[in-house]
Amino acid sequence: MGWAAMVAALLAATPTFVTRGDVTPEPELRREAEAGWAALEAVYVARAGGAPAKAPGAIVLQRGVALPPERNAQGRPGLVELRQNAPGVLDARLRLALRHELAHQLLWWACPQSSEDRLFHEAFALAVSGELPEWRDAPYQSLSRAAADVASSPAVDSPRARRALARLLGESVGFPQALSRRLRQCHDGARWVVPLSIDELADVQVRAAGPATVVVSRHSGEVLLSEGDVRRALPYGSALKPFVYAAGVAHPELSPRAEAQEWACGPRLPEKVDARTALLRSCNGYFLDWEARGSAPKAFGAWGPVLSAVGLTGTPVDMADAIGLRSTLALSPWGMAQAFRLLAEARPDVVALLSDNAARGTLAELPASKALVGVATKTGTVRDAASRPRYGWIAAVDADLVVVAVRPGRMPRSFAEEVPEAMARARKQAGLEAARVQVLGLLASKDVEARCGGAGFSVEEGAPRAAPVDWARLEGLTARGAAVCLGAPWRVRFPKGPEGGRDYAGVFTWSTPPAYRPPPGVPTSPSAMKARRGSDFVFRTTRLQYTAGVVAAEDVTLKGEARVALARVVAHNERHSRHPGRPVCDTTHCQAFQGTVRVQRDETRALGLPPLRWREWLLFSQGGQAPWRETRPRGEVERLLGKGLVSLRFESGKVNYLLTTRDGEATYQDGRSLPCEVLRSGLRLPACPRVASFDGSVLVFEGRGRGHGEGLDVEAAKASGQGSDEILERAYGRERPVPRDVDGAE
Repeated sequence: MGWAAMVAALLAATPTFVTRGDVTPEPELRREAEAGWAALEAVYVARAGGAPAKAPGAIVLQRGVALPPERNAQGRPGLVELRQNAPGVLDARLRLALRHELAHQLLWWACPQSSEDRLFHEAFALAVSGELPEWRDAPYQSLSRAAADVASSPAVDSPRARRALARLLGESVGFPQALSRRLRQCHDGARWVVPLSIDELADVQVRAAGPATVVVSRHSGEVLLSEGDVRRALPYGSALKPFVYAAGVAHPELSPRAEAQEWACGPRLPEKVDARTALLRSCNGYFLDWEARGSAPKAFGAWGPVLSAVGLTGTPVDMADAIGLRSTLALSPWGMAQAFRLLAEARPDVVALLSDNAARGTLAELPASKALVGVATKTGTVRDAASRPRYGWIAAVDADLVVVAVRPGRMPRSFAEEVPEAMARARKQAGLEAARVQVLGLLASKDVEARCGGAGFSVEEGAPRAAPVDWARLEGLTARGAAVCLGAPWRVRFPKGPEGGRDYAGVFTWSTPPAYRPPPGVPTSPSAMKARRGSDFVFRTTRLQYTAGVVAAEDVTLKGEARVALARVVAHNERHSRHPGRPVCDTTHCQAFQGTVRVQRDETRALGLPPLRWREWLLFSQGGQAPWRETRPRGEVERLLGKGLVSLRFESGKVNYLLTTRDGEATYQDGRSLPCEVLRSGLRLPACPRVASFDGSVLVFEGRGRGHGEGLDVEAAKASGQGSDEILERAYGRERPVPRDVDGAE
């Protein structure tokens, strides 16, 4: 881009600044903001290699009311909050604060893929705001101490952490090269899977690698336990051999070469070694000889893009690079955990093979081996020239968790017992097992789109295929296998849905439900039919995430014991689906679920309590006593109940009504009865009415509260002041509830 064109682009990209509240002086503040924005954007253009592609909207400047934490806990896009100690005075401190906050605004606009990288956001803001000299005037701090302080506060949200970050930035002559590289990544529109690291920022090895452990949910992808610098890339030894195995098409049987050290992989090797034995015993010689035959995959085959997306530092030149015999490449524990999560989804056969490692592989005949029975494990050792261990790695996968542990200076067998211990510590949070739910069934599947903010992949015949960076149809992503988003939740949108979409932290698959025919008396409106049929999309997450999502969809304001009670019912119902042989649905036919949300303490506590003793689906509704009045056309009511309607009465959960029919000159009245819920759901009334009256061509329904009125009354639970056990006893009694299927789809 020429200089003239670049200047024109900058002028076109200046936002409109709007002052709000009593922040003063307004004209000077706006001019300061415009000048600051121009200076910041000039830095971006110079370092990123071009101007951003789109123009920002308005940015509001207002005086400081505390904001809830969002994104980087630094305000939110389009809003800058300033704390002005002296009204009407635009002093140096206010100018610095304004420039700092505008730096965040610039990144949110020009580099949205970095929005969750707090270290990058804060480093850029400190580097361009002009406040580094102020931090440099603080007492001297060593690089190692500064790195440790930033590592202990990765959100960089304290003066101590910002001072340490300023010390790291001060090591650069001019603008930090690490930030320049990342800004070019912004301009190129590249994925932001691996956040900025301390070592990358300082551009030097500021501290030696320590022990690191990370535990990730196989279902939701969330990090459940993180100890040490799990984002630091290190040589990985043999830990990535499962990906070479998974990429292979033909696995030969090879003869061990006794004279080759690389074939020293345990006693009593068979005369012919197959790939399964070679993987369990981690036989380097097998993989090297496989490559020599010319049939081995190159650069991890289909799994190369996956490993690159989660932070592998380069492309292996040969098999020695790939299997870690040479320490030319590196990967972080976090990146390895993400890759093993996808491997477990795509290749359950490989995971099943690795489950034998504690019995007849590299972790056999240890005190910890019994604790690892059934857990898929792979070890890796990085050695120095004297064959001493530099780093030991263990990657482990069970039904719910992925664990990666790295220990400097130790062999994997020496810390094997720490892997089941890490799993046990992660499981102190209850509800980590899988929950499955049919989602988005009321929508046409072609209208549902998804986007991964991390690294998205679809599984096709056991191999990963990169998902589009932009929005893509979810049915296409799941057409041949699971859709997995590494490092972030899926974002899902659809027509008339919430702007920006919803978060779904988990795995999508396609599963067509059987044809549905409603039994007599069940509503047959289009939405009811769709809800009772179920959905082609099945979403898997943790029971805890699912429970929190349902509770938020049902009543986001609920707190305390009432929230605990509802969460226990929701978790119970997930295991008692109203769709035989299929997961629960996400409509009110089952339980409303609108994506995953931040888990609250009450949901965590609820799932840590004993399971409920009832064995059937438990009904609940919003309840309450708020009065309501609704009208419906007489024809709509008669389409549900029958022609000739002359009377309706409501009692004991039933609607009793009369239909008038004529036979010649004779007139008959036929008394009938249905569950009131059939009427409520069919007419989309807030609750079962108390009275109904005829008013010409319409019927007027009146009642109180919301929902079908059976089971747990959420509003009553709020007001009760009781513990969750008492609330549930009051709602469902001491006997087993009678199973019902009267709840309609809304």
